[in-house]
Amino acid sequence: MTMRSILKSWVERYFSDEEALILLVVLVAGFAAIIWFGRMLAPFFTALVLAFLLQGVVSALTRRRVPHLLAVIMVFLAFVSVLLTLAFILMPLIWNQLVGLVQETPRMFASGQGWLDQLQERFPNIVTPDQMQSWIGVAGREISQLGQRALTLSLTSLGNVMSLIIYLVLVPILVFFMLKDREALVGFTLSLLPQKRTLLTRIWHEMDRQIANYIRGKSIEIVIVGTVAYITFAFFGLPYTALLAVLVGFSVLVPYIGAAVATIPVAAVAGFHFGISEQFVYVLVAYGVLQALDGNVLAPVLFSETNNIHPVSIIVAVLFFGGIWGFWGVFFAIPLATLLKALVYAWPRGLEGRQTSQVPPLKQD
Repeated sequence: MTMRSILKSWVERYFSDEEALILLVVLVAGFAAIIWFGRMLAPFFTALVLAFLLQGVVSALTRRRVPHLLAVIMVFLAFVSVLLTLAFILMPLIWNQLVGLVQETPRMFASGQGWLDQLQERFPNIVTPDQMQSWIGVAGREISQLGQRALTLSLTSLGNVMSLIIYLVLVPILVFFMLKDREALVGFTLSLLPQKRTLLTRIWHEMDRQIANYIRGKSIEIVIVGTVAYITFAFFGLPYTALLAVLVGFSVLVPYIGAAVATIPVAAVAGFHFGISEQFVYVLVAYGVLQALDGNVLAPVLFSETNNIHPVSIIVAVLFFGGIWGFWGVFFAIPLATLLKALVYAWPRGLEGRQTSQVPPLKQD
């Protein structure tokens, strides 16, 4: 069997149907628009995600016989209240704590260096003095570069004030109209597609359920984990509680890797503040219990309707989509992996199912 015949057979199986070609064009156009125009249309995509997240609340209110416009107004006012709280209360607090942590980093580094020297004296056979000095030199250069980057970021961020104002004004307006005119916007989008879209409809319904469950569940998980982390760190009197709590909350976006990465700043701040003491151990144990409860109780409850994806697939998806789209790529890594999984299973099987259904049944004697 020649390569040409193999390629022809593959094309006939997957792309002989008109709907399969339309699905391919839609996917390519969507990914191309995000890759090439993602930065330009970032407020639109942000508003689209937020509207998708809030639509569940609007639908829940309308099912309770609340008029659609009133439900949209109620949800929108709650959304604006949360947005203003984040913009004018939480973000300045986090920024001030970040600046304080950067300024405190040299002292933390000096304290860690002294602890490492003591460790090397107690266990000279584990690490040689030359290796210790090499590691200390590398860490010192990295910390110095981190301080310079933080200073540069604080100076360049002054020029992004207009962008922040655009987001604070434009995104809420887009969210409101997306919620208010959802049916009209969806109807217009469907009018651009051909009438025959059985495969598209099947995949869309599956992904709508998956993405809605993931976005809402992940948002709830971030809030719960971040809030519990803040209460835990505040109970132990740990400094930079808001900054660390936000970091721990957003660490759930990256399964397996996020929890490990967030452990480093938590352990560093706790070790610098309490030293190697019982209080330091208590903080790490409490943080470990929080991560264990999140991974074994909270996440399974929130994502019970999400398709199971192998951990290797999740990590690859996070690395790939995060490298392409940054934060949003990490946020949507699991839904995008679910989309690819749904396409792999639904595309050939969907086509074969339609072709089988079109075969007339055999007459029975």
